Amino acid sequence: MAVEETIVSGMAGRYAHALFSLAKESGQIDQVADELQQVRSAYRESEDLQKFIQSPVFSAETQVRVLTAVLESLGIKGLTANFFKLIASKRRLFGAPKMIEGFNHLRDVEYGIVRATVTSAAALKDEQIEALKGSLAALSGGKSVEITAKVDPALIGGLVVQLGSRMIDGSLKTKLNAIRTRMKEVG
Repeated sequence: MAVEETIVSGMAGRYAHALFSLAKESGQIDQVADELQQVRSAYRESEDLQKFIQSPVFSAETQVRVLTAVLESLGIKGLTANFFKLIASKRRLFGAPKMIEGFNHLRDVEYGIVRATVTSAAALKDEQIEALKGSLAALSGGKSVEITAKVDPALIGGLVVQLGSRMIDGSLKTKLNAIRTRMKEVG
């Protein structure tokens, strides 16, 4: 079983695969990905929308009607809108966040993109991020790397990099903790 099949599985995975196949067939992968990002952002920003999507109380008809209005307000039509209306009518709207995640994973695999999360003690400059992309691309076999940068002052210094399932912890905090542990073992 391929990596993308194991990560994108179950009910949400089947819908993500179907949407991805249709988007690829019609040459709309990037457009659908952008529209899914719009929906994801609206979902994250609105507690009411989160409750509505996760609630089994609303009928399929109500979910389709409300979702149609939300999609229209976002300017989303065509394949993406039809997809959301379908999952609402099938009472699968609760799985939309995982479906979006699955679609994005399939897109990354298609385009040879690896995602990395880099946590540093202070905000990184653009040139530092670009240098990291180059280094991480070499680690990932030459694939294109997209970085999400986070700041955690508790690290004191250095970086913590999550590249796929690989974790590289070069933070000063971890190094100091390791020294502290070794000193306790000696004493």
